Amino acid sequence: MNHTPRTRTVVSCTLLVTALGASVTACGSDGNPVSARPYDAAGVISFSGPTDAGKRADPDKPLEVAVDGDDGRITDVTAQDATGRYVAGELTADGSRWHNTSPLAANAHYTVTVSTEDEDGAPGLKVYTFDTSRPANQKRLTVTFGPQAGEYGVGQPITAQLDQEVKDKTQRAVVERALKVDSTPAVQGSWYWVSSKELHYRPKEYWPVHATVSVHSNLDGVKISDRLWGGPAKPLTITTGDRVEAVTDAAAHRLTLYKDGLAVKQIPVTTGRPGFETRNGVKVVLDKQYLVRMRGTTIGIAAGTSDSYDLNVYWATRVTWSGEYVHAAPWSVGSQGSANVSHGCTGMSTANARWFFDNIRDGDIVKVVNSNGRAMEPFGNGFGDWNVDWKKWGQGSALANAQATGRTAQDTTRLRPTAL
Repeated sequence: MNHTPRTRTVVSCTLLVTALGASVTACGSDGNPVSARPYDAAGVISFSGPTDAGKRADPDKPLEVAVDGDDGRITDVTAQDATGRYVAGELTADGSRWHNTSPLAANAHYTVTVSTEDEDGAPGLKVYTFDTSRPANQKRLTVTFGPQAGEYGVGQPITAQLDQEVKDKTQRAVVERALKVDSTPAVQGSWYWVSSKELHYRPKEYWPVHATVSVHSNLDGVKISDRLWGGPAKPLTITTGDRVEAVTDAAAHRLTLYKDGLAVKQIPVTTGRPGFETRNGVKVVLDKQYLVRMRGTTIGIAAGTSDSYDLNVYWATRVTWSGEYVHAAPWSVGSQGSANVSHGCTGMSTANARWFFDNIRDGDIVKVVNSNGRAMEPFGNGFGDWNVDWKKWGQGSALANAQATGRTAQDTTRLRPTAL
């Protein structure tokens, strides 16, 4: 029986890095795991720009890989820099061309692995390496994560503060895609653009108890716009404690503190009287202070009037920047549990306020129900993030298809203590 030698067709890949006015190194296919004897998938490498040795690729330009000829196709392309960051990309349905959909980083070393198959389905592999240049424009975007490292309640959002505005949605997507939040146990979560300089991240539900949440940025060296590149950011790790929730029923004049779903203590309280009603909704503990000076003038009450006050207040747990606290109010003990007589704060006896102060931490949940007051602001007056339902929260992401919704807070100002 005659055997006619079979001629193998070699697929020729062309690395079209319009970015690459650069020298690219093509590594062989030794050790390819897809075949015991893989063939060299790439025969020709060409560039649209200069190819002088020592030149670096322009990260401003696209990265493309294309099959040269009709006798094979690309099956996969992996592009990764030396720090482990992957470049997202798209492969055409016919396997003829791949291009990047996320930007290249500046001053980085890249490895591009191209997998192919010929007309008979035989696999091939080629590996290319190249370096990118520094950006011509050195303007950098700095990201600062919050809060500070430590242990927090399960309601604590993660914040990302930008030192420069990012308004364009495409540019926001570049930034957001590079801001990574990982938790153990893992939960579903998303960023929300509060303003052009601030993002908040929260899970769909509260964080799990005793979780570890780590935040880092892959933005360093990545192009955001023609005039803006990502800069370094200090990573952050926080942990969560027990699930502690304080629920105040303004109509019943009672605060109940729950720990991991179980009621621990019920406290008689007074909340805001007519005209100064306490905000309804979910708030998050911002900080705690043993002593706070509270004055009526900070909320527009004229000094010397019947509503005026200027007092030292003890065991104060803050829940809004505009001055809403849970605190000791020995002057209203006779009304606690029966009437609302405060200027918006939740008041209780000194002993109860100290107990509350000792059993709650930053990031814990403080919720008010059945008040005649307005709803807690989602942003700009503390952390009202949990008052935004999950669907709307998702729309606040630059990676969502829908336009972000919700109030935009430009500058979050920490106001002086106000309400009693």
